[in-house]
Order: sequence, then structure tokens, then C-alpha cells
Amino acid sequence: MKLTDVIEALVEERDINRDILDQIVCEGMLAAYEKRYPDLSIRVNLNKKTGELVVEVEKQVIQTVDDEEIQISTRKAATIDKDATVGDWLWVPFSGPIGRIEILRAKQVIAQKIRQIEAGAVYNEFKNRQGEILQGVIHKQERAGVVVKIQEYTAFLPHSLSIPEEKMIVGHPIRALLKEVLEVPRNENQLILDRASAEFVERLFELEIPEVFEKLVEVKKVVRTAGYKAKVAVVSRDTNIDPVGTCVGVGGVRIKPILKELNNEKIDIVLWSDSLEDFVASALKPAEINRVEIADDSGVARVWLDEDQRSLAIGRMGQNIQLASRLAGVNIELVQSDKAELEQQLRETL
Repeated sequence: MKLTDVIEALVEERDINRDILDQIVCEGMLAAYEKRYPDLSIRVNLNKKTGELVVEVEKQVIQTVDDEEIQISTRKAATIDKDATVGDWLWVPFSGPIGRIEILRAKQVIAQKIRQIEAGAVYNEFKNRQGEILQGVIHKQERAGVVVKIQEYTAFLPHSLSIPEEKMIVGHPIRALLKEVLEVPRNENQLILDRASAEFVERLFELEIPEVFEKLVEVKKVVRTAGYKAKVAVVSRDTNIDPVGTCVGVGGVRIKPILKELNNEKIDIVLWSDSLEDFVASALKPAEINRVEIADDSGVARVWLDEDQRSLAIGRMGQNIQLASRLAGVNIELVQSDKAELEQQLRETL
């Protein structure tokens, strides 16, 4: 098979520009010759008509040849360039052999340069899509995560950025946030996906709820413990739009697709408020709060609630109160209401 036939097959298989691939093959073969003949000045080109490599070595025209590797007689030089004179340097056909080790070197260089071109194409295709949700199909399972096929590209969803205990089945569709686009592949992965972040939830709200996409309802903040719960603070400056009800939808029709996408992770939709006291109370849902007091300059919110609401406010392993604290940006301290009322009475009598 001619080298041009091999190149043509690579052009079709890899979708790389023909001229660029010609250059890559020549560079790879040059690396092979340079490995075998490090002291010679060699160049490699491709004769596109014959499909053969043209290998040449640079030699100096000399009257009496002492070293045939780098020198050529005036008589032989005249057959190449009739105007050549003593002292000139000419490119002369080179027929020195190369072995298996040098061919392996050529293959390595060609493969590396093709990977670099393909990586550049992927980076240019996706660099402006970072932060978008992409649709793909689970291609295969690996120890560190799953490979996802997105059209003709592959992306990687690490276990660390997946929803805990979520089943990944080869062939099933999947949506994920494009978290990172690497210029240089890391462990053969260049597109890094994410399903565990708060940003993924926010992008889902934009996709599934038209009013959020159209900015009639604004998602102010999202906090999340993947696999357990997310809290989403929403607001509308239009008094005719109920932001929480809009996101939930009639009978939960708006929020159900999002819950399904998140493997039935819980979502608390919280009404944003400029009043920190009101916002802290909302952030602790589903618990019912009696009163909130913000301590001056300490970053602490004291929250009074009935004893039967305490476990709801804290949540499993303390995660609900942690999420509420992150959402409101304060440290929340719970105070039992009957105890608080006694403290208040004592203060009033003093």
C-alpha cells in the first residue's frame, strides 16, 4: 500500500485536513531518520503524485570527498544542480536504511501529533460551552467513573462528580453539566462532566422552567448536598408571579422532571427575602419557625422553634441546618421556644 493510501484512510477515519496530515507523517518519518542518523541534516517530504517519501540529506560540494555522508564531489553535484560550485550546500537524495526501532519512533511522533490536533479540535468545539448541560449516552464503565458519548465525542463523568448511589447503565441517556474543558487531555479525558454540583441544579431549572429561562423568576442561590437535598432560593420582582409556585408547577409538574433527573434527590424551593430573618426562617423548611434573631456582627442567627420541629430543622445527620446556613450565609443556632420565652420574661423583669 502506498503511503498516500494510508494517509487517505487516516483523513477519512480521523477527519483531519489532508495537508496537515501529510506534514505530520513527514515529521514522524523525519524523527525516525534523525534518531538513526543524529549527525546528519535530513529533510523528508511527500511526493503526492507517486505516494512515496522523498528523503534528502544536505551535503557540501567539495573537490575531493573525505566524508561521503556530508560531502559530494563537484562532478556528482553537477548532476543535481549544474550551477553548483565548491563550498555550496545541496540537498541530495538519501537512501540510508532505518530499522524497527526508528519506525516505532515515527509511529509515536505521528500518533502524538494526531492526538494534539484532535485535542485542539475538541477544545475549540467545547471551550465556549463550559457550564452548559450536555445530553449523551453512557458508553462504558471505568474504575474512576463513566465514559459518556456525546455525538462523535467522548466525555468523562468521575464518580466524585456523580450523584451518590445513582445507577449508571451502559446505553442509557444521561444529562450532565460540562464542568471543565481541558486543552491537554488528562488520563485521555478532555471533557469533564458533573452531576453533583449546585450549578447543575441551577442549569436544570433554566432548562425545565420557562420563567427561569426568561428571567421572570430569578434563581438567587443554590446549595446542595448531592444525593440528599438541594435548597434553591428564588425571587420574582413581578408581584403577579409566585416564584415558588411557578417552579413547583401545578401538581408538581415543573419540579418532577428535575427530581427525576437528580435520582429523586429532595429539593426545597425557598422564597428569597431581603430580610435576613425571614430568609433564615424560609431556609430551614420544612421546619416551622417561630422567630429569628440576627446577632449583631457575629454571623449568627438564633432561631426559636417548637421542640417537635427541631428534628425537621436539623435534618438527617444535620444536613438540613447545614444547607440552610450555607444558603443564608449565617451560622444558625436553634433555641427551644419555651426556653426562649422564659429568657425573655427574665429580661423583662430585670
